[in-house]
Amino acid sequence: MKIGLFFGSFNPIHLGHLVIANYMASHAGLDKVWLMVSPHNPLKDKKQLIQVYDRLEMAKLATENCENIIVKDDELKLPKPSYTVDTLVYLQEKYPTITFVLIMGEDNLLSLPKWKNYEFILNNYAIYVYPRLGTPASALSQHPSVTITQTPVMEISSSFIRKAIQEGKNVQFFIPDKVLEFIDSKRLYH
Repeated sequence: MKIGLFFGSFNPIHLGHLVIANYMASHAGLDKVWLMVSPHNPLKDKKQLIQVYDRLEMAKLATENCENIIVKDDELKLPKPSYTVDTLVYLQEKYPTITFVLIMGEDNLLSLPKWKNYEFILNNYAIYVYPRLGTPASALSQHPSVTITQTPVMEISSSFIRKAIQEGKNVQFFIPDKVLEFIDSKRLYH
């Protein structure tokens, strides 16, 4: 079985995330995509991050009718901060028969050399990259482990959605209805 690992804060999960996950699960030769909800990306600011269990619940609500997209909480069980390489080693030990593929945006490919043990990741895992508008090409895009996909480009960001909610603007159609109901019920991002 070939599983794509799509790591993210999902703060909140939005249609752009879901389009990428669905494309990878349905059009990139993967059996399933696991959404790996990260407690905290060491390269990102923690101030804007809401509680991880709320982010996990929103991801589950967004994918409850998707048989090829599964929300996973494995990173919550690992020491903090969470580094992708440590999670990959943990998952490979836990699921030795699965072939894991890393899913990331072009912007993350550009910053990959800043990641802990990035050479190990490059040399041991296939990386499927989705395009991001305005991101310069990375020298790593020519690496044999890297595949640049034709994933549709959606310029929706979690930061845009958080700001819109704070300003009382309508975010319908940017995030699934059940996620929006959850956000409203808990007054998240207000």
